[in-house]
Amino acid sequence: MLTTDYVPGAPNWLDLGAPDTEAAVAFYGSLLGWRFESAGPEAGGYGFFTLDRKTVAAVGPLTEEGARAAWTPYFHTPDAEATAKTVEQAGGTVRLAPFDVFEEGRMAQFTDPGGARFAVWQPGRTAGLDAVTDPGTLCWTELHSPDPAKDLAFYRKIFGWDTEEMPFPGGSYTVLMTSGAGREGSFGGVAQLQEGHSTPPQWLPYFEVTDCDAVVARGQDLGGSVLMPAMSAEGIGRMAWLTDAGRAPFGVIASGGPGA
Repeated sequence: MLTTDYVPGAPNWLDLGAPDTEAAVAFYGSLLGWRFESAGPEAGGYGFFTLDRKTVAAVGPLTEEGARAAWTPYFHTPDAEATAKTVEQAGGTVRLAPFDVFEEGRMAQFTDPGGARFAVWQPGRTAGLDAVTDPGTLCWTELHSPDPAKDLAFYRKIFGWDTEEMPFPGGSYTVLMTSGAGREGSFGGVAQLQEGHSTPPQWLPYFEVTDCDAVVARGQDLGGSVLMPAMSAEGIGRMAWLTDAGRAPFGVIASGGPGA
């Protein structure tokens, strides 16, 4: 279960690269009730999404040439430099070398061997997001990989994650857990990216909601689109994949909801 008691390897930050940050603020404000707080003029348009005065995500303009709108998960690291070296040695790419974010922490951004983008956050004054798992906040992170076995080997070298296979008719799903924490340390999973699928390899964040179907309908009204219609999974909840108005993919889930 994802908590704000961040340990190495756990997701501790999440931000959105958007082609139009004002449109993104309007979309998520109407969909999830988020408010926006600028990080200041020196932050280049970057700012924070808040819910009940707690930071639940962040947003900023796209800065890389050819970049598409996307959410990027950050994972806790005690040493961003060491992680960057391990990423290179393990076959990943360093897109943005480690650097200080004022006195808040230290960050770096990478691409895994399969092509999915992710980042790390080495806490300074800011440990990470203020709230997770509650309605309107991040509750799960899911890697859509063209080669799960290869990518899992990569991430184990980086973060030492533990895994558990969950078979289902026609395939299996890999649950990710921080090292040594067991099921209590589960925070995400890995799914096979189907050949010919329209979305590229990616990390997909899931936000907890109270009514999945209502959120899907509202997202479409706000200019988003549906990538996967709402479906129920026994014992898990009711979930769907959407894109926002800027085409960034994300998931929503009503955990343990109708049909779970």
